[in-house]
Amino acid sequence: MSTTFNIGGVSLNSRFFLGTALYPSPAVLAQAIEAAETDVITVGLKRQLPAGANPLTQSTTEGVDNPFFQILKQSGKHLLPNTAGCKTAREAITLAHMAREIFETHWIKLEVIGDDYTLQPDPINLIDAAEQLVKDGFEVFPYCTDDLVTCRRLLDVGCKLLMPWGAPIGSGQGLTNPHALRILRNRLPDVPLIVDAGIGSPADAAIAMQMGFDGVLLNSAVAKAHDPVKMAEAFKLAVRSGRLAYEAGIMSKQDMASPSTPVTGRPFLLD
Repeated sequence: MSTTFNIGGVSLNSRFFLGTALYPSPAVLAQAIEAAETDVITVGLKRQLPAGANPLTQSTTEGVDNPFFQILKQSGKHLLPNTAGCKTAREAITLAHMAREIFETHWIKLEVIGDDYTLQPDPINLIDAAEQLVKDGFEVFPYCTDDLVTCRRLLDVGCKLLMPWGAPIGSGQGLTNPHALRILRNRLPDVPLIVDAGIGSPADAAIAMQMGFDGVLLNSAVAKAHDPVKMAEAFKLAVRSGRLAYEAGIMSKQDMASPSTPVTGRPFLLD
């Protein structure tokens, strides 16, 4: 199995990206990060701003001393700030610039939500925000649906990778439209694709990796587990196993049975 892969200009050892919200305590979060052996952790800047704060007017210096942010910065992992909670391109762009100042990274997971019920990305605002942020020097990780046309438009404006959803954020439904994901993988063979959102169990992650996706990003499935630390380890192994199976080449399914043991002759040559 290839041990490293390049994404966003960085060589990583792990294809498992882990979110940092909803954990029962900072200590459990730290242990889960260690158990996951992830190289990349995500953080929602808007979720961590003081209650009622407006990211369009917030000073970047107000977030620097946030204890939670300090824990993440000291973890030694690559930080991937996100624009979760933003509903317009302007809001997401402003938040991205704040994140770059606070976390000293040009990486940004771009989220622009168009529906409060499904938390489905708004494709128009998402593309507009991505185009501007690419011009501003960001490495944009756009959270998008599995729609091929939207994905192509994001690539057209300069995105170098995509993060299509498996299912609505936090739903734990797994891969609800594997057909669309397979099409996306087949039509964009050279584009790094990371399945983001909706993963519920390690089996979901393994299936995504077996389909040839380059990585998996999740949060709730670990943070909301009865034992987040054990679940983080389970996902680590599932991601590795799925990738190994993809690289090994999974056998084709057949309609008819095919005997694995010959009924005549010798199965092996013996001395």
